[in-house]
Amino acid sequence: MANLDTDGHSVTYCSDRTGSPDLRLIHYNDVYHVEAGSAEPIGGISRFQSLVNYYRSHPHFAGHPDILTFFSGDAFNPSIESTITKGRHMVPFLNTVGTDVACVGNHDLDFGVAQFRHLASQCHFPWLLANVLDPALGDDVPIADCAKTRILTSSNGIKVGVLGLGEREWLSTINALPPDLIYKSASETARILAKQLREQGADLVVAVTHQREPNDHKLANNLSPDSVDIILGGHDHFYAHSVINGIHVLRSGTDFKQLSYIEAFRKPGGTRWDFNITRRDVVRSIPEDPDTVTLVARLTSSLKAKLDKPIGFTVSPLDGRFSTVRQRESNLGNFVCDLMRFYYAADCAMMAGGTIRGDQIYPPGILKLKDLLNCFPFEDPVVLLRLSGQALLNALENGVSQLPALEGRFSQVSNISYGFKLTAPAGSRITFARVGGEPIDLQRDYVLATRGYMARGKDGFSSLLVQSEGGEVEELVDEENGVLISTILRQYFLSLKVLGKWNRWSASLRRHWGTVHRNLHGDGWLKPPSAATSPKTEKPPVKKLGSRPALKRTTRAAYYYGRFPEELGQDSKGLTGNETNGDAMDSDSDEDPDILTSSQPFTNYVTLPAQSSADEEHRLQIARRVVRKWMRHAGLQPTTLNTMDGEGEFTPAWTSGISPRLEGRIVEE
Repeated sequence: MANLDTDGHSVTYCSDRTGSPDLRLIHYNDVYHVEAGSAEPIGGISRFQSLVNYYRSHPHFAGHPDILTFFSGDAFNPSIESTITKGRHMVPFLNTVGTDVACVGNHDLDFGVAQFRHLASQCHFPWLLANVLDPALGDDVPIADCAKTRILTSSNGIKVGVLGLGEREWLSTINALPPDLIYKSASETARILAKQLREQGADLVVAVTHQREPNDHKLANNLSPDSVDIILGGHDHFYAHSVINGIHVLRSGTDFKQLSYIEAFRKPGGTRWDFNITRRDVVRSIPEDPDTVTLVARLTSSLKAKLDKPIGFTVSPLDGRFSTVRQRESNLGNFVCDLMRFYYAADCAMMAGGTIRGDQIYPPGILKLKDLLNCFPFEDPVVLLRLSGQALLNALENGVSQLPALEGRFSQVSNISYGFKLTAPAGSRITFARVGGEPIDLQRDYVLATRGYMARGKDGFSSLLVQSEGGEVEELVDEENGVLISTILRQYFLSLKVLGKWNRWSASLRRHWGTVHRNLHGDGWLKPPSAATSPKTEKPPVKKLGSRPALKRTTRAAYYYGRFPEELGQDSKGLTGNETNGDAMDSDSDEDPDILTSSQPFTNYVTLPAQSSADEEHRLQIARRVVRKWMRHAGLQPTTLNTMDGEGEFTPAWTSGISPRLEGRIVEE
């Protein structure tokens, strides 16, 4: 028999205070998947909601103050669902939980600041981030126009001051941020804002943060206990509690698998606080909330309908067969590895062939969202590593060690070329290995983009094992900051669109993907493989106070994937211009009434009253201008339309087509 009072219950900290508390809080952080897992604690938003409902309305808590709920960031990415929805599917769940305030997490910005602001506008609570400022928005204004602080008033009149803080480290891992961001010390910011909140009447001050546990400990050590009473942290995906310098520091697990229930009692004198903290694991025996089950079902049915949505176009067959990707070079492997490499400005990229799960040739024509997700279903993000040439060579040796067996470890690569001899013994099969056309220097360090799975030493890739897992390889972008391959691919295809552009494709995303295109597509036409040039090895970006570190590329590669020459680097007239936020169509809309109700006005031109001839002529003039604009972007001439069969169909070039090819990167000798 399920018991919401005790199932998954454990005491994290006890002050020995009993009776009715002065305040009751719930804290959670870093949630990505709304459905339950298979291993305990299985999580899932439906059971999580049942626990929240228990603390909010069970008769056991009658006469106690109402719950205040705090979220410490990361909800809008990464997950397979967010690849489809760009994060909007999480909004109703965050609202239904009753979140009162949230701190911005790094993954909440993965789809750009404009998309985050759109999602935040649909939330019934404020998002805070006080120490990351965007000078483009004004003097001392946080990124995305977030608030710095908020005062919450409990049902019994007690005021709770809240401030939001992020760490410097994750700023350099996000490719869609505005330029020239200003980072301010979390400790100094907290001291100033906590004092202001006290002056505004806050009885208790909470810092909601999205930073690693050591940085939260540093924050607590740098503060006085009379400034911040408790730090509710995120970014780490584990449960932990400590008392540092008299300040409680708490992080509450991940993925709707845990939450913290906190009771706060005033100490005698009324200026300090005692806490009782309870950890609740969301275990299988906890019943599911029926209303939330219905909401999840609506989401999953809506996502299934979207899987048939066209997202891109390929001119060439894409070879994703197991028999190809697990024993020889694949044009699909080349394409994805190149994207990984340029997305993170790496020297090279490597991906185990087993990452590609489609086991088919994708014929020329339209690519659907389900093709992308079926082919790349894994949810370990792309990571960025700094490793020695010897470690890189050892990884290549591991990739060919099990041939002729079709093992998933066989490596697809970018800016790497290598040969192997199948008759040689495992461990010494590589006959040559080059990065950027030069032999691998075993003593030199390289920056490699790869899967988090491989960076954990899986599939025999022990030479890629990162320091956090007991290895020697340095992580520049770790798994918790990385982005899924499926998300990178989705954004790439969105960036190619001629028609139906995403209307929240922000300037930051435009800048980033414009650079990726210039590297990936070269000067617009294919060149012989021997003419290819490659970026030089660069040191990781230096994190400077007062600005966002730039991820700069040094030279272009000569691989071109587009059907048409791209109009890149233009400010307002080309495919990367400001028109994406203006008059562009939005067939890849973020609005879905089954998931999220939009506040945007909608005009149904079909049901409008009949127009006057003057109005009709005006509309036709606008239509002609739109068609001319589309034809210019699509690279079409008027004769294309004039020669069409009047009875036939014409499919517009709504996106450039990819055409990856084999480059001789992998050679069996």
